[in-house]
Amino acid sequence: MRILNVTQSYAPFFEFGGPPVKVRALAEGMARRGHEVTVLTADWGMVERVKEGPGEQPAQPGAFGKTQVVNGVTAIYLPTWLHFRAASWNPALGRYLRARLSGFDVVHIFGLYDFLGPRVAAECRKKEIPYVVEPIGMFVPIVRNIRLKKLYHRVWGSEMLDGASAIVATAEQERAELIAGGVAQDKIRLRRNGVDAPASLPPRGKFRERLKVPDQAKLILYLGRLSQKKSPDLLLRAFGRLQHSPYGDGTNAHLAFVGPDETGMKAKLVGDTESLGASARVHFSEPLTGTAKWEAYRDADVFVLPSQNENFGNTAAEAVAAGTPVIVTDQCGIAPLLKDVAGLVVRHNEEDLWNALLRLLQNGHLWEQLHEGCARAASAMSWEEPLREMEMIYSLLARLRKS
Repeated sequence: MRILNVTQSYAPFFEFGGPPVKVRALAEGMARRGHEVTVLTADWGMVERVKEGPGEQPAQPGAFGKTQVVNGVTAIYLPTWLHFRAASWNPALGRYLRARLSGFDVVHIFGLYDFLGPRVAAECRKKEIPYVVEPIGMFVPIVRNIRLKKLYHRVWGSEMLDGASAIVATAEQERAELIAGGVAQDKIRLRRNGVDAPASLPPRGKFRERLKVPDQAKLILYLGRLSQKKSPDLLLRAFGRLQHSPYGDGTNAHLAFVGPDETGMKAKLVGDTESLGASARVHFSEPLTGTAKWEAYRDADVFVLPSQNENFGNTAAEAVAAGTPVIVTDQCGIAPLLKDVAGLVVRHNEEDLWNALLRLLQNGHLWEQLHEGCARAASAMSWEEPLREMEMIYSLLARLRKS
């Protein structure tokens, strides 16, 4: 099959969080299965990124933008003229669709609240090409720019979803949100995400060394966008309460925030850290990718994903793959897969999160039990099953088109 993936952000721009990781795993997985896969995305600075990243494969100039072929996947980075946060205007998109869209059997659109997806979907409907939409947790507009997101749904989003041949939800929670929002139940396909861990994990110690975290300290890790939706401030407040526990002497518990700032959240966290008198125990790091990211997972004693809403929770899956027990809120789609096997599931409030931190920091038997369960949970979250399911969806849609 000839498959086109459409996404606002793709490798190597991993600072955009989970979407580029997920899309790359699916795209390269389909390429390994013998399919011809193209990724259409925005150029967020390929020339500069290749210069900065040693070992990055250079992108070649093409008719529609920079082109890069990695692991059998052809990625086309459309020139970006204007952008607002993660949405961009890419004038070459129209030319690409007129010249190339008809050559694909099926199209997979990832995400909402951008201009690539609706434009591609509209052309697919004109040319009667089946397309799949995967909202990646964006369907319910919460936290930021709620009015703009609702306007997007009225102008573009609803039509794009209505015209889709299938809509992918990555957990029961997201499926329920889609149904509650009026999406036809028979159109929704449930397909979880997977975790793509390195063949061998890096040795311990390097991340702690960079942040100057003592070897004997308990290290709590948050890795992801510093955004209101993901609630790093909730984690900081829960951590602040640890100073009233046996872990409050300044040596036994440290907290590391790793990830890009979003709408000033980092400044708020830094200010709150100073107010708590915890600056010596709270650390901040820029986004980490590749080996450096896995070093962070390896050095942590506990990983926390305190999100208000998360369609899956890729970072929690990665932490588990590194052998690190996790705490996630019950608003994360991944929660049922990890509960009492590789992690604890809590409500989205400070009290529950604080209690869970205390349990994992104080109860060595519980920590060991969840640490041992990480291998089982990670094994059950490989990409093989999701890839098979996605291939079946694509095949069905491609056959329907031909018939």
